[in-house]
Amino acid sequence: MAKVVVVTSGKGGVGKTTTSAAFSAGLALRGYKTVVLDFDVGLRNLDLIMGCERRVVYDLLNVIHGEGSLNQALIKDKRVENLFILPASQTRDKDALNLEGVERIINELKERFDYIICDSPAGIEKGAITAMYFADEALVVTNPEVSSVRDSDRIIGMLSSKTRRAEQNLSVKEHLIVTRYDPARVNRGDMLSAADVQEILAIPFLGVIPESKSVLVASNSGVPVTLDKDNDAGSAYMDVVDRFLGQERPFRFMDVPKRGLISRLFGT
Repeated sequence: MAKVVVVTSGKGGVGKTTTSAAFSAGLALRGYKTVVLDFDVGLRNLDLIMGCERRVVYDLLNVIHGEGSLNQALIKDKRVENLFILPASQTRDKDALNLEGVERIINELKERFDYIICDSPAGIEKGAITAMYFADEALVVTNPEVSSVRDSDRIIGMLSSKTRRAEQNLSVKEHLIVTRYDPARVNRGDMLSAADVQEILAIPFLGVIPESKSVLVASNSGVPVTLDKDNDAGSAYMDVVDRFLGQERPFRFMDVPKRGLISRLFGT
């Protein structure tokens, strides 16, 4: 049975699109046929991070309004066999979205894919509500700072009240991901700890993604960070994917790395 997973947060700039790209690529690497949909109509970025911006001919709204078929709009990733992208429109606004059209697309995708990942725009307006409406599960992405956590708490409330599962007296299964995590700054009291965020939001915890330059490099290169096995962020996202799939993985990147004798002696 195909599952619809929304990647959401409320606050902009926390790493939703990076997470959508990395998570969907990770699922595909694990053998699951995966499609990721960009719901950020008018401000699409997913195609850039996935490295397929020059291949966009038709988009989500073209399919909704009958201006192109789903097959014409889907873009197959060149690096991962099981990964596809459905980009958003860059020339229209979110008012052009409608639930009937989105439902038709998702039902068609369910016949072809194991996982449908919905990359939500920031905020709590129509685009975000549409992205979460058909979700079975949700990845709530937050930074370890107060305003981001507060916005994520608001989104958790919307997941329990503004989705189709809520209307059916069912629940959306929620998962927490804390991005841009720096344990040294946590120790200095400059940011919330992962335990603090878990206590405030009180939803199951999938892990932290460490602050890493490789995320920016990967995004600028159009490569999901999970395709680079030699960086902490990519490894952390693969841990998140594996935990989501029900596998046991130790929680890494939550403590300051211990310094060796040479580095302690010479202060490096």
